[in-house]
Amino acid sequence: MRMNMADETALVAQLATGDRAAFDCVYRKHNASMLRMCEGMIRNRATSEEIVQDTWIAVLKGIGGFEGRSSLAGWIFAILVNKARSRVQRDGRMISFDGEGEDDGLAAAFDGRGRWKDMPDLWETLTPDRIIEGRNIMVHVLAAIDALPTAQRSVLILRGQQDLEPAEVCSILNITEGNMRVLLHRARLSVRKSLDTLLAGKRL
Repeated sequence: MRMNMADETALVAQLATGDRAAFDCVYRKHNASMLRMCEGMIRNRATSEEIVQDTWIAVLKGIGGFEGRSSLAGWIFAILVNKARSRVQRDGRMISFDGEGEDDGLAAAFDGRGRWKDMPDLWETLTPDRIIEGRNIMVHVLAAIDALPTAQRSVLILRGQQDLEPAEVCSILNITEGNMRVLLHRARLSVRKSLDTLLAGKRL
């Protein structure tokens, strides 16, 4: 859930004073997604962990200058992407967040707000057994996200998991909003297909 402006302002003030509890809260909320996104760009776990650590150091050093022009999460992930891009360029490679092709009718799978039109049966009713099964499926979903191409993975994490505004995602990745929508739809559809395959296997 997105933090309201007053709460975020208070959190930033706490971070600026070196409040350990505030940092732990932000760290727990974002670190896993930061590492997953960085691995999608770098394709090396150890290097990704190093970049994420460097990002947190930069966040702590720079929090006093945070002006609130973006959300705190957007600011943190912008630092992460810039550091990952610098490392990739230093290694003589490049990262492209451009999507290929048109929407190809992918929007038919979603409503006007980007939500699934047809949710899997699993989520219709929750029982203890289904809660346990849901945890196992979440492991499968995370693996499906990890298998996505860099651009799709990045957009899904920023927009779908971190709930950043479209403009923030586009700014961080330097892509157009139309491109972002295509990447997000493709990512969601790939994860949905992977989930459908898993559920179909469980019904056999």
